[in-house]
Amino acid sequence: MGDFIPSTPIQIQIRKVIFEEHNEPDAKFTNDEIFDKLKQNGDLDPSLTIDDVESYFLDICNSGLARNIAQNFTTIWMKLFLPIEKIHCTACNFDVYLGPEEDRTCPNPSCRSTV
Repeated sequence: MGDFIPSTPIQIQIRKVIFEEHNEPDAKFTNDEIFDKLKQNGDLDPSLTIDDVESYFLDICNSGLARNIAQNFTTIWMKLFLPIEKIHCTACNFDVYLGPEEDRTCPNPSCRSTV
């Protein structure tokens, strides 16, 4: 990976894409779809591959936001448990996206404040 630092943490970017495009519990989406959207948005290190961001998607499943419904090599199909809520974190000044059953902790790794 290069020295590129995104203006918005990748964790928040991923959650925002899911919020904007897949915010229904019956909607299926893949990590590949989300990753492609992140690349299109341009706030991502161009040297990153889908393998480099796999841990972010595993964190989303482990947090209780989404569940892994299928997997094929590097592609992970997911579904939300419940619709995501948009919340403003006053500590880091980012809009963050959390599922109603998740801990009320900012997903920004440099913040982690209660929201």
